Order: sequence, then structure tokens, then C-alpha cells
Amino acid sequence: MSSIDLLDAPKPAQSTAPVQLRNVVRQFGQQRVIDGLDLDIAPGEFVALLGASGSGKTTLLRSLAGLDSIDSGQLLVPKARAAVFQEPRLMPWKRAWKNVILGLRVPDAKARAVQALTEVGLAHRLDAYPATLSGGEAQRVALARGLVREPKLLLLDEPFAALDALTRIRMHRLIIELWRKHTPAVLLVTHDVDEAILLADRVIVLENGKIAEQVTIDLPRARDTGQSGFQAIRARLLNLLGVEVEPAAVAERRTANSTVRRFAHG
Repeated sequence: MSSIDLLDAPKPAQSTAPVQLRNVVRQFGQQRVIDGLDLDIAPGEFVALLGASGSGKTTLLRSLAGLDSIDSGQLLVPKARAAVFQEPRLMPWKRAWKNVILGLRVPDAKARAVQALTEVGLAHRLDAYPATLSGGEAQRVALARGLVREPKLLLLDEPFAALDALTRIRMHRLIIELWRKHTPAVLLVTHDVDEAILLADRVIVLENGKIAEQVTIDLPRARDTGQSGFQAIRARLLNLLGVEVEPAAVAERRTANSTVRRFAHG
């Protein structure tokens, strides 16, 4: 028998309700997509979730969002939560600001929408219809829609996967800026190992519905792929995902030796 508890947590300055999963199971027929999972996400922590297709990542996120049930175990989440998906899922007949407050019933709804869109850099696109927005702009509207609810838990399901490389870099910077400002706990589902390292405090590798490994990312921010220690973490995560990568130090020595040989044979 499953148990899902929703906590109305106090403000971040005091203490926020953590995310806790205890022996959570979700199955379809005889297949356990989530298999006795235990997980804690601390207040304000940024966690990235990696795993092969079918490992249970999206099922877990949907369960945390309340879009899917669990079959057994205990799942503890804040009541104030929001999800952003790979597709912006905007209503095409509503202007940007109306998409932001979709389903939000508060007296100052438009003012909140304006503030949220300003935070994501779209103050000039308040009245734009979704069809006139670029992919990056549409995803920023979706992000504003999540943030306007002041979530204690922000769930991101590959929200940058469909964006071009430059827009993705801008979105990475934006999400870190907003995370620091609003301090929600964040769970990011991604297939991109570099993205996970660039953004997260901790990376969890999921395999067959269970946690195979957890890696703390203690690199200083702002991060980039060339900083010391990045490639070693990348190689470790790729190996955990079944992609054999030589240790970063070996690769660096090989590159250095190759450079020396080129100069020597000048």
C-alpha cells in the first residue's frame, strides 16, 4: 500500500521540507520500473538524474510531480512543486503571460506573471502568442510558469534537450541564476552527462529502477568542461552508464605527448 505525503513547508530561511522516498515501487504489469527506491533530496539541493532509457528516470519524476502514482512505499514531497518538461506545453491560443498563470488563482496573477517573465528575460514578450516564440523563448515561458508558483521542489524533465547548443548554454546559466535566487530543491532528468556535471550538486545514476551510484560534484561554480577535475568526473559517470572512457589523466598525457611529438618533428 502506497503512502504519499504532501508537506506545506516553511520559508527557505527557516527549514524546507525535504524530499524523501522509502522503498518506493512503481510497476507496470510484472515489470518494476522503480524497484524499492530510497532517495533523499535536501532543501535547496540541485540533483541530476542520469540513466539509460527505461531506467525509470521519467517515471520517478512523474511520481514526484503527482502525475503518476506509486504502488508501494512512502513518498514525501513538498506541496509547493512545479515541473518543466522537454516540450514547453503552452496553450497556443493564450498569450505568454496567460500561459504563465495557467491554473493559478491568486488576486495579483498578472503582476506575478510579469515578474516571472521579467526574471527569465521575457518582459518584452508578455503578449506574444506561443507560435511567435523561438524554442528558447517558449521554454523560458514554461520555466516562468513553474517559478510563479514559488515551488519548494522544481522538477525538470530534459527541458533543454530540444534547444540548440548556444541557447542551451544560456538556459544553463539562467537556471543556475534562478535556482540561487529562489532556492528550490531541483531534480533534473537528463541524458547529457556534461549538463549534469555543469548544473548539479549531486548526480544519481539510475539502473533498472534502483540507484546504481551517487556522485557528489564538488567543483566550484561557475563550471566549464575545461576546469580541473571535470573530465575525471565525466569519465566516471560515462563508465557507470556503460560507456568505456579512458581516465582523464591518461587522455591528458596522451594529448600532451602528441603535442610534444608534433613540435619535435616540426
